[in-house]
Amino acid sequence: MEKVLITGIAGGQGRLLARRLLENFEVCGVDRVAWEGHPREVAVHAVDLRKKRFEDVIRTEQPTVVVHMGFIRHFRAGASMRHDVNVRGTKQLLDHCVNHGVQSLVVLSSSYVYGAFPENPYYMDEDSPLSASRSYPEIRDLVEVDTLASAFLWRYPHIRTCVLRPANVLGYYVHSMIGQYLREPRVPTVMGFDPMMQFIHEEDLSEAIALALEHGLQGVFNVTGPGEVPLHTAIRETGGRALPMPEPIMRPLFDRLFRWGLISYPPGAIDYLKYPITVAGDRFVEATNFRPLFSLEEIFQSLRR
Repeated sequence: MEKVLITGIAGGQGRLLARRLLENFEVCGVDRVAWEGHPREVAVHAVDLRKKRFEDVIRTEQPTVVVHMGFIRHFRAGASMRHDVNVRGTKQLLDHCVNHGVQSLVVLSSSYVYGAFPENPYYMDEDSPLSASRSYPEIRDLVEVDTLASAFLWRYPHIRTCVLRPANVLGYYVHSMIGQYLREPRVPTVMGFDPMMQFIHEEDLSEAIALALEHGLQGVFNVTGPGEVPLHTAIRETGGRALPMPEPIMRPLFDRLFRWGLISYPPGAIDYLKYPITVAGDRFVEATNFRPLFSLEEIFQSLRR
């Protein structure tokens, strides 16, 4: 069996993926925090991607496959810390893949890298520009990671590199920013706006990653779920109540609350509550025959109070 190394294995998505890949791979993983109670078949190393010990793990485990999802996606860490872990950590990982015989690499990006703008077309494809940092500077590190991985794909064609850009991920185990937002009992929205939003269940995302590995995909792929709904519908179906706010009040309020640590999303996220980011997942479906198992109703049920 091939051996796969998962970065960020102790997170919710990492744990789900590890259990899914045990069907066909020998699995090991690294994370900056420990995974208590992990399956005995999974070797887990508490190590930082930026440290020399991480290269020692790769040299010892000798994985032929790497799935990279070891990012800081929340904003509790400072901007410099987040950038250093995400960008420098990724650069270190890519260098180790070249130097230690890794044959396949999957990097988990996000559809957020396209950015939320009024001119966005419906169903953006993978050739659309990555413009998120124009209006949402707090996630420029994720745009840089995606750009690094895309350049790596062309620079080292002998390593099968796949960049996945999934829609909003929801589920019981994954702690995404959109999940935190929808779990609020009163969910703030921008008055006069109700953008279409796409969602995918956490287990369907694990299946998509497994399919990317099984098919040896090389390239950039959007990954979508069973459809899209207006934001207010998602709020209602997850058990919340929309709280529309005028944007001139909402932006300074979010800025102040975010700086005080009272909310988890910066004011740049407001554009994602105004303008749609719907992506086309046809390329991934054609390559893998991927079909999401979880309906929108089941996805929302996983968050319902």
